[in-house]
Amino acid sequence: MKLLLCTTFLVLALHVGLTISEEVEDESEFSYDAGSERGPARWGQLRMEWGMCRNGSMQSPINLSSERVQVVAHLGRLKRCYKASNATLKNRGHDIMLRWEGGAGSIYVKGTQYLLQQCHWHSPSEHAINGRRFDLELHMVHESAEGKVAVVGVMYKLGRPDTFLSTIMNHIEGITDTHEVERAIGMVNPKHIKIGSRKYYRYVGSLTVPPCTENVIWTIVQKVRTVAREQVKLLREAVRDDAEFNARPLQPINTRSVQLFRPIKCE
Repeated sequence: MKLLLCTTFLVLALHVGLTISEEVEDESEFSYDAGSERGPARWGQLRMEWGMCRNGSMQSPINLSSERVQVVAHLGRLKRCYKASNATLKNRGHDIMLRWEGGAGSIYVKGTQYLLQQCHWHSPSEHAINGRRFDLELHMVHESAEGKVAVVGVMYKLGRPDTFLSTIMNHIEGITDTHEVERAIGMVNPKHIKIGSRKYYRYVGSLTVPPCTENVIWTIVQKVRTVAREQVKLLREAVRDDAEFNARPLQPINTRSVQLFRPIKCE
């Protein structure tokens, strides 16, 4: 009997752990509206398992301030090994998510492989550089075999259209104002998501939506790319929430280390 109870507890604990590590996909459970009872300041009170949103000390997003950033060369170039794979699009109500169904490749962080799972967009950008937020931020979410999460973030300012978004604009238009089962869109190559810079910020933070799980490894590309106004507008109009934006407020850095990888130039 004791063995059965212990086994049951272990299974439940593992199940809860897996649930907490994932982003909430039902936008009706939370809001980005600061004045709402479901707004960011109250996320940690809405559900017991979201307590980290209120009590966590390593929350995201943060302001990447030059005064706090340590420039280093030992992190090494971000190793991205991506390939085309079948993908689906889903309107999650608070954002548009592109999920890869098969093996779309991975990144390597400190020797650990993190498999690419999905990407989604926030407007305006969630992270800031020296206090400035930009017009859009892309999050590429990866997961290791142990369930650890690593996210690559790319920020955009208004300008020329983003070539990757241009290839899926028609599909995004097709799921505007819907909240349906994921729609298959065929083969999508994450290699087409341009980064354009070897320099990146690195810090340990959290998911930026409930349950705000911590110990997420963040890699934020330093180069700010461009996106067309029409592309940002489509991403915002496609979702069904009431807020005019879907970016969480900046969180305290506290005592965390924030590093900026900058390759050593040969003399």
